[in-house]
Amino acid sequence: MSRTTRDRLRLAGPSVVLVALVLLVALAEPNFLSMNALAVVSAQAVPILLLGLGQMFVILTGGIDLSVAALASLATVILATAIGSLGPLAVVVTLVALTLIGALTGLLIVFGQVPSFVVSLGALGFWGAVALVASGSTTIYISEGYDAIFWLSSWTVLGLPMAVWAGVAAVAAVFCAMRFSPRGNVFHLVGLGEIAAMMSGVRTRAVRVGAFALSGFFAGAAGIVLSAQQQSAAPQLADSLLLPAIAAVLVGGCAITGGIGGAWRVLVGALVVTVLRVGGSVAGIDPSFQQIVYGVVVIVAVAVTLDRSRLSIIK
Repeated sequence: MSRTTRDRLRLAGPSVVLVALVLLVALAEPNFLSMNALAVVSAQAVPILLLGLGQMFVILTGGIDLSVAALASLATVILATAIGSLGPLAVVVTLVALTLIGALTGLLIVFGQVPSFVVSLGALGFWGAVALVASGSTTIYISEGYDAIFWLSSWTVLGLPMAVWAGVAAVAAVFCAMRFSPRGNVFHLVGLGEIAAMMSGVRTRAVRVGAFALSGFFAGAAGIVLSAQQQSAAPQLADSLLLPAIAAVLVGGCAITGGIGGAWRVLVGALVVTVLRVGGSVAGIDPSFQQIVYGVVVIVAVAVTLDRSRLSIIK
């Protein structure tokens, strides 16, 4: 496949796939296009979108973060534990804690010179175990202090929950920061050529640590949204979202080799993945087969977006 064709697929392909999926599901279930159904679908997409946004920063630099779903589950536990005594401040505490955890992962990768796959895989197990211990391996129901986050799921604007608008605002903020900030393209530069970026004055180590810190921050945000939607916390609440989040980034057109991607692409990818989930349910597909679908989607997306010109040997 030529570079021009691949670039066109990255730009137009995800949007075309999204429209096609929506039409197919609507043909099977006409009520899918009702306002209530769209509100449900968009609300389900928000946690995947937020995890995907965090993952995007890491993938842009050429790495991968396998711990995001475990961190989101941990975030729900931290929030549920602290919200009764701290109220709204628990949201800030959760975001700060998850950002620091993400930064710690980045520091281990950068200064330990260990591949991100290995470190984040270890972090997945470690923080998953921490969440189990902190929660007593049980579900924590949020009641006291719930008004600090309830508005995300109960308030609506134009028929859509506030969580959806918060997700869109996050995408717009990331897009504007990358597009209009003088250093907004540093993640792309590091992913396209770390040595070249270093020679041009970019502090590549700080950028890579920052990418993992942002991944942790958005994992915390995803955990907060999940807690608001479920009115509870659990040590494995978000664990099933790891593959969908990675799929959302890759399906949106972000290259696994780094340097190519953006926030709006992740938004489209998250919607594609969510419509796939809902469409599977409408079509009567067993939910246990959804992970198979995500696996196939990830493989196809990587095959399409992989920049083979930057790799002498594919391993």
